[in-house]
Amino acid sequence: MSHSTRRTFLQASALSAIAATRAWGANDKINVGIVGIGGRGTNHIEYYAKQPDARIAALCDVDQAHLERGVALVQKLTGEKPKGYEDMRQLFADKAINAVSLPLPNHWHALATVWACQAGKDVYVEKPACHDLYEGVQMVAAARKYGRIVQVGSQSRSIAHKIRAVQMLQDGVIGKVYMARGLCFKRRKSIGHTPIEPVPAGVDWDKFRGPAPMVPFTKNQFLYNWHWFWATGNGDIGNQGVHEMDIARWGLGVNFPRSVVASGGKYAYDDDQETPNTLIARFDYGDKELVFEVRGLQTNHEADLSRTESNCIGNLFYGADGWMAVDAEGYRIYKGQNEGKLAEQAKYEEPSMTDTMPHIANFLAAVRSRKYQDLHADVDVGRISADLCHLANISYRLGGRLLAFDRTTEKFDENAANQLAHPQYRAPYIIPQLA
Repeated sequence: MSHSTRRTFLQASALSAIAATRAWGANDKINVGIVGIGGRGTNHIEYYAKQPDARIAALCDVDQAHLERGVALVQKLTGEKPKGYEDMRQLFADKAINAVSLPLPNHWHALATVWACQAGKDVYVEKPACHDLYEGVQMVAAARKYGRIVQVGSQSRSIAHKIRAVQMLQDGVIGKVYMARGLCFKRRKSIGHTPIEPVPAGVDWDKFRGPAPMVPFTKNQFLYNWHWFWATGNGDIGNQGVHEMDIARWGLGVNFPRSVVASGGKYAYDDDQETPNTLIARFDYGDKELVFEVRGLQTNHEADLSRTESNCIGNLFYGADGWMAVDAEGYRIYKGQNEGKLAEQAKYEEPSMTDTMPHIANFLAAVRSRKYQDLHADVDVGRISADLCHLANISYRLGGRLLAFDRTTEKFDENAANQLAHPQYRAPYIIPQLA
């Protein structure tokens, strides 16, 4: 960033910070900027277009074609044409923007959030909150230092039947809970091999890579498949899995473990993917444990999860007096000595599949109240759930070793693990140390 651009950015940041802390009138709309207009970004446009107290004022993407499609979609849904930006820092410097929504690749979540907080914007950032352990700490520090509202896209925290299920667990419906099993059995086909080729017209490859090391362009490193490379993604445990990880630790009532061990591999496929398609992790909490499984290949369903879905995704909780299944369809509680006996007083089915709308509504309400405690998934909640995914991946990458973890310092007992918890970033996309 040039000196003049940085000066303009900081001046706009100061003005925007003042504007964002103003008292909101009942009829005032929150001007939202959305950064990253891929598949999930398109969803965000659709969600915010339905929010009566929000207005989509600006969009940003490093792919010109995506940006143009996004602008056209906003016009179609709202009748208004948003501003278009190619650089998120320009959008953040726009003093008319009150809040930003960041459906970005994982490796961009932290830096974009910190920049937005510094510019006085409130933030909705997609899951996983962070790409590594270091980033999560800096994101929380930025939110608190600059007085920003930062919600992580762990939308289960805003889904009625999941809130109710966790409350029942905490109230002792199955007795003392000693184990949570998170399952992410989601079929993933091979991504194959894609060759190095010229960067497509209209794509800023440097900005897409951002903090990640620069590599030649390939289709598999771009768009959705960035999930399966360590420099930009976290595998399926940090993709679909982090939703279930969040629910598992929420229901278990835990934060960081005292140790982790994870093993698995990328089985069956010969392709460009780096992350495992099969993984099992165990987190030790002393008097309870959290077990998490990822399977991307064909597999069975387990217990009472995802009965109407082809995939098997959800959580199983085990207590002294019974067990509970929680998924997108509802929750079921089994108690008593008769195997498979459903406790009728504790059976509940969600009448329809739920989505992200309640979570975004909760974010907008907190933007108005200026109380981050009103958030269902504040950045500190979201980053701990993401960090459990990172702990598992680090154990896996170190050969499946059992790793002790200091819950006070949030550090491992060995240097090799701590290095993976705080990788090198590519200049000038350096995530600042604020804590």
